[in-house]
Amino acid sequence: MSQTSLIARMALAATPVLALAATPASAQQAQPAAGTNVPPVAAAPVPGEMELAQLIWSTMVAIEHANASGNYTVLRDTAATGFQINNDPAKLAQIFAGLRSTRIDLSTTLVTAPRYTAPPRQLRPDVFQVQGYFPLRPRTVVFDLAFQWQNGRWRLFGVSVEPRVMLDQAEGAKPAAK
Repeated sequence: MSQTSLIARMALAATPVLALAATPASAQQAQPAAGTNVPPVAAAPVPGEMELAQLIWSTMVAIEHANASGNYTVLRDTAATGFQINNDPAKLAQIFAGLRSTRIDLSTTLVTAPRYTAPPRQLRPDVFQVQGYFPLRPRTVVFDLAFQWQNGRWRLFGVSVEPRVMLDQAEGAKPAAK
């Protein structure tokens, strides 16, 4: 996968799967005018280890269900507004076609904890990115995900998922880049 930022990269590719969101002006939160008595918007809570794993697992399962059914509506509708605006279900079906063709069962990611290749990083005050993989055999599942804090919860903002062959089967080995 390219070293280009997940959010900055707007080109869509079949493999690795990459679906992104742009933040439209209408989706940005308005700040109160100076001198008003309106409290500031609550800061997004930083997800803990378990919540982070749950976000990643739920994303993998949502993609698996969408791939199995051919219906990307739920994946889209549970994502952040910018993601929804930029990715209708037909476009998501097209984006995930390459991943679907690999016939990988993403529900197997539920049997192991995700491993991180870098600590989660804030891209903006309301968006963070997490990169890592699930050490499955014979193909590991590499992910690059972004989540946006919206309406009191983290929602999918950007996604890249790619199955890769693990060259070194030793415990703790990182997946080989394509």
